[in-house]
Amino acid sequence: MMDIWNEVVEEGIAFPQEEFLTQESGKKFFGAQTYCGVAEDTDTGKVYGLYILHPNNVGRCGHIANASYAVSTRSRGLHIGEKLVTDCLKQAKECGFGVMQFNAVVESNIHARHLYERLGFIQLGTIEKGFRMKDGRLENICPYYRAL
Repeated sequence: MMDIWNEVVEEGIAFPQEEFLTQESGKKFFGAQTYCGVAEDTDTGKVYGLYILHPNNVGRCGHIANASYAVSTRSRGLHIGEKLVTDCLKQAKECGFGVMQFNAVVESNIHARHLYERLGFIQLGTIEKGFRMKDGRLENICPYYRAL
């Protein structure tokens, strides 16, 4: 899980994190989530991707979930992302969340955006220059939400 997460961090085009997970920080990070889902071939043990699920906020907004998805570069194009998002929505509801919100979907991440829209997410608007890409340029982000 940590290796796949770090692949996405290294790409610098989707996650806000800039620091790589270590064995120690990875255990803490994944352990702090409400739920972690993994797309794994149970016969071979190969992990294709994962997601983390947690509250987007606290208190009066604690019923709103947030999630992040990571698919191995070698597994892209296999519809793993769709399976992860679909399972995540189910798990979020089972965990008592009523809404899923994505705060910072990078505008150029068209595959994710099309998937979210196909699954019923609504774009809330655009935040200009809300994400610093790995190469330093600023790109727009698009918040999304969906009732569960």
